[in-house]
Amino acid sequence: MNLKLPGVKLVPVSGSGPNGRVQLTDIRSKLGEIRGEVDETAEQARPVVAYAAVGGVVLLVIVAFLLGRSRGRSKSSWVEIRRL
Repeated sequence: MNLKLPGVKLVPVSGSGPNGRVQLTDIRSKLGEIRGEVDETAEQARPVVAYAAVGGVVLLVIVAFLLGRSRGRSKSSWVEIRRL
């Protein structure tokens, strides 16, 4: 079966089966390679994501504090007591 899709470049594939056919073991080994690369990339990116999450939480707390502080100043009333 020969499917032609626009924009997709076909790559010749040869498997380990008879007449170069792709076997289930070929697919499993290739998926294992891809999974290993993804796991390595995820392990490398994990500390960066953790630092970004901590920074985002700190920034959110600071912004909430400043907004609450400015709102509190605008809504608070000043009471002046004078001696007679």
